[in-house]
Amino acid sequence: MAVLFPRVALIGVGLIGSSLCHAIRRGGLAGHIAATARSERTRAKAVELGLVDSMHPDAGTAAAGADLVVICTPIGTYAEIGAAIRARLKPGAILTDVGSVKQAAVRDLGPLVPEGVHFVPGHPVAGTEHSGPEAGFAELFDGRWCILTPPPGTDQGAVDRLAEFWRRCGSQVEIMEPAHHDIVLAITSHLPHLIAYTIVGTATDLEDATRKEVVKFSAGGFRDFTRIAASDPVMWRDIFLNNREAVLEILGRFTEDLTALQRAIRWGEGDKLEDWFIRTRAIRRGIIDAKQA
Repeated sequence: MAVLFPRVALIGVGLIGSSLCHAIRRGGLAGHIAATARSERTRAKAVELGLVDSMHPDAGTAAAGADLVVICTPIGTYAEIGAAIRARLKPGAILTDVGSVKQAAVRDLGPLVPEGVHFVPGHPVAGTEHSGPEAGFAELFDGRWCILTPPPGTDQGAVDRLAEFWRRCGSQVEIMEPAHHDIVLAITSHLPHLIAYTIVGTATDLEDATRKEVVKFSAGGFRDFTRIAASDPVMWRDIFLNNREAVLEILGRFTEDLTALQRAIRWGEGDKLEDWFIRTRAIRRGIIDAKQA
């Protein structure tokens, strides 16, 4: 297949950035992969692993001359990065990101995008609990969704090129409004992570003897929560702070449902519990049928 972008710049080479390097190599999607990372250790490891063709000391240098610039850092860094790269973005380039809160991306990056540069925020809905350049692998995006949230008036050709890029990385592509994306992800991703952090935190507050038993006899459910709660704390801090309205809305609904279940357990209302479990089990079947399990 033909190269999609002669030069791609990745700002950040953690799990998503390094996985993009692998996927780009696998698909022959770029002629040159340039990158930067905040820490010297990360930059050196990415070079050692052969992830990139050139490693740069700062975001502006990495982005210079790139046809596609992908910001792969926590959401809280976007304004700083946008300011650092705006003068180095070439006309006709596409600027995108991989963050989990799209209204924040539009808010922090949109005003900094120069005339002639195409801004198409994106979110590959894929990940693991691991981080760093060693964690990446080409198959991370295979069969997963990548949601693009182009602002009104975005050049359709740029959207189509970025969509093709993600398809050739293995993803399915969906176009969505930023606000709708944020409420959908609040329930499918952000709330589950918040619950996981809370449950694991509750376990750590138990008496020492009981806490040891929790670790020793961890069943599948608790193990799943610990896996989710092992995710990058800085990234998730930024997600909750930048999607607070949607998360609080969904958290309020969840709290109401949890109170109803608590009441059913207290009063021995087995029929209500069983009906709830039957109804919610169907969601799992739908996820499996959609090949997102």
